[in-house]
Parts: sequence; structure tokens; C-alpha cells
Amino acid sequence: MGGPTITTHDAVPASERDVVDAGLDAFNDAAAPLHEVTPLACFARDDDGTVVGGAIGRTWGPAAEIQQLWVSEVHRGRGLGTALVRAFEARAAHRGCRSCYLETLSFQAPRFYESLGYRVAFELRALPYGIVRCTMLKELGTDPRERPEA
Repeated sequence: MGGPTITTHDAVPASERDVVDAGLDAFNDAAAPLHEVTPLACFARDDDGTVVGGAIGRTWGPAAEIQQLWVSEVHRGRGLGTALVRAFEARAAHRGCRSCYLETLSFQAPRFYESLGYRVAFELRALPYGIVRCTMLKELGTDPRERPEA
């Protein structure tokens, strides 16, 4: 018996992916209380209920993560993205989060997030075509524009 063999694939077979996911989940669950990770989502809908934007992520203890932010093209530039991020942050703060982080690519929205108080904490410059992956961080409750009027 020669031990395990290694195969490579250009497409990930679902059954093998499921085995790896389950093994990693079991390892992670033994090391950290990942069952405490809670989904969080905010959606914008038009008059007929169609989703025209959304912020999707999660919270875990004092940290929130925005994993996806999208606004339909016809609704961009009207403050909807800002409203979605602010709603996400407010709900995260309500859950006790003190910081929020996200990843964005240089052609996506780093300047937008900077305008909302996020700062670049890390840049990965190893991607093709000069694209940079930015990890951005914001301490919640530090931006006076977010505080309710007294």
C-alpha cells in the first residue's frame, strides 16, 4: 500500500468538495465557536418588490463582515449603496459589533468605502492586470455622520 494519491481537477467535483468542506467545518468547529456566526442581510426593493440592491454578510462577536454589496445599474449614484451599508452597520452595531470589515477589488469600490469611513488595512498586489484586492476596516460608531441628531 503506497498511501494516498493526489489528483488535480480543472472543475471541482461536488462530492469531493463536500468532503473537504465537512472536514474543514469539523476542524474549525472544534477550534472556535463558529456556530455563533450569524448571517446579516439588507435589501433594497423597488415599488413592485423587486430587489434592486443588497448588502450580505455576517457577524461574529464584536466583528461584522460585508461579503457582498450590489446595487442595480439604474439605481447607482443615488445613495442606495450608502444606505445599504449604513443599515448593515447599524444592525451589526445593534448586535454588539464594534468593527466591520470587507474585501473589495481596486476596480470595484475602495473609494466608495473610504468615503464611508473604511480604511485599507491590507492590499494584495499579486493579482493580474494590476488589480489589487483591498481588505478594508471600519470601527463602528466613530463617524459623526452616522450618529442620530441630538
